[in-house]
Amino acid sequence: MAKPNILQMGPPASNNMTALLEEDFAVHRYWEAEDKPELLRKLAPDLRYIATTGHQGPDANVIQALPRLELIASFGVGYDGIDVGAARTAGIHVTNTPDVLNDCVAEMTLGLMLSLARDLPNADRYVREGHWADAQYPMQDELTGRTAGILGLGRIGKEVARRLQAFNMRVVYNGRNQQSYEPYPFYSSLKEMAKACDWLIVIAPGSNDTRHLVNADILEALGKDGWLVNVGRGTVVDEAALATALQSKQIRGAALDVFENEPHPHPGLLALENIVFSPHAGVPQTVHETGWLKR
Repeated sequence: MAKPNILQMGPPASNNMTALLEEDFAVHRYWEAEDKPELLRKLAPDLRYIATTGHQGPDANVIQALPRLELIASFGVGYDGIDVGAARTAGIHVTNTPDVLNDCVAEMTLGLMLSLARDLPNADRYVREGHWADAQYPMQDELTGRTAGILGLGRIGKEVARRLQAFNMRVVYNGRNQQSYEPYPFYSSLKEMAKACDWLIVIAPGSNDTRHLVNADILEALGKDGWLVNVGRGTVVDEAALATALQSKQIRGAALDVFENEPHPHPGLLALENIVFSPHAGVPQTVHETGWLKR
């Protein structure tokens, strides 16, 4: 019996993902097609499934070109790159993978915070380049006793909050709604929370409502002793405003695992030493190797 067709929108995070799909499906690679409309035309009579990630699509044009489409499965927590409205109109199910990445993204958040507070990338380079023999490296900051404000206290945000308490940090949060069952103080105003924080941690999803939610005004409120970490979606932070704030020392530093235009950070950020980068690498190798895609 022939395997059912599946359309893979973009390159996978690892070859293992495609290999798992190929065990049960005839995989068609949309991003490699020279004539994408022609590929969609050929698949239209019986294509029922799309595999994607949260930022690869499909958009409304792809959805409308596939009248038999039943399911769009996103390999990841986010789904902001998928036109959910068009899928809903067409009666197509959209799935994602909540909870799978909670722990690993929370760990990445703490790793970025420690790297930034302790200036680990620059300290590593200082030792490698032999400068330690000339002078002691400057003393750095610590997390203990600081206040962390979480923008987006969802599944991952709650895991981050629990881990921050192990560092004796005070946790507060801002979001669309107050969660009365959570023990952390709630700020209805992001700006007021930024004023009260040493660390502003962004774990909010990307959408029209959250685009550039962290802007020049919020960064000014965070202040010259404040740190920013973004592990949510790159579009939530105005990277141009962030570059200006870091260059002028309006805030102390930033750490980014996500970017507005991945894989291209704002060029104004790249030459700065008060920022730590990670290439959207919150997913551990074990997620790809264990084959949870099949479960």
